[in-house]
Amino acid sequence: MDNFEKHIRENASAFDEHKADRAKMWAKISEELQPAQPKVIPLWKRPMAKIAATLLLLLGIGGFIGLQLLGGHETEGTQYVAKELLDIDMHYKGLVSYQVQLVQNNPNLTEADKSEFLSFMDELDAEYAQLRLEMQNNLDNELVLEAIVANYKQRIQLIENLLKQINDSKIIDDNYGYTL
Repeated sequence: MDNFEKHIRENASAFDEHKADRAKMWAKISEELQPAQPKVIPLWKRPMAKIAATLLLLLGIGGFIGLQLLGGHETEGTQYVAKELLDIDMHYKGLVSYQVQLVQNNPNLTEADKSEFLSFMDELDAEYAQLRLEMQNNLDNELVLEAIVANYKQRIQLIENLLKQINDSKIIDDNYGYTL
């Protein structure tokens, strides 16, 4: 160690010749401090990605064309019938649900009468569900549509008859007390 220190002291003037360039040193340090940019390999340059993208594109186009061909058989007539069925459903469902609610809330009916009435309504609901399935299978839409309307009319007629019988019995009971 002594020889080394001795050599440095004797040749100190030689070391003073070269001064460090602080700007150059700081540039090198700051360059090393910045995080290295990751190597980016574009996905489209890989052969497997190109094959997968091509297959996906072909499947998409094929699916679109297939849906157009399979779905293209629906004519304007069936679209009209489907819209008409939707309109009929909305109209009659509102009427039926309102009248069923009237029957259920009627205090003059016994629970047995209400349950018997609701069982008739359930039978008509099952018939309606069957008609809807036939409508989806496209089995002579006009006849099925007429059958659905007839089903709704039966429901409404059944409810109206029950309500009329209730109101008629109420009128008879009211008049019973006023006999002269």
